[in-house]
Amino acid sequence: MTKEDRERAEARFNRTARAANDAKTGKADRDAAAKAVIDNMAKLKALRLAREAAEPTRSIPAVKKTRDKSGKKSGEKAPALADWLASQQSGGRRT
Repeated sequence: MTKEDRERAEARFNRTARAANDAKTGKADRDAAAKAVIDNMAKLKALRLAREAAEPTRSIPAVKKTRDKSGKKSGEKAPALADWLASQQSGGRRT
């Protein structure tokens, strides 16, 4: 093995060792950032729960029954198809 071959092999080894080290430090940075986010979420949740516990309880208003979008009561039936088509035809629509 010549001196050049040995230097190339050492350079390659150093490059891979440096890449592995960078990967470890990068993972540590990501882990630290993720832990900071989780800690912040836990703190905010604790503050929210404390604020909700301090508030007086509110009564939930009763849900008011509303009509559906068509404006018809739920008990009413839609007109028969033939009647609907006739009304569309007489209204000037071509179906």
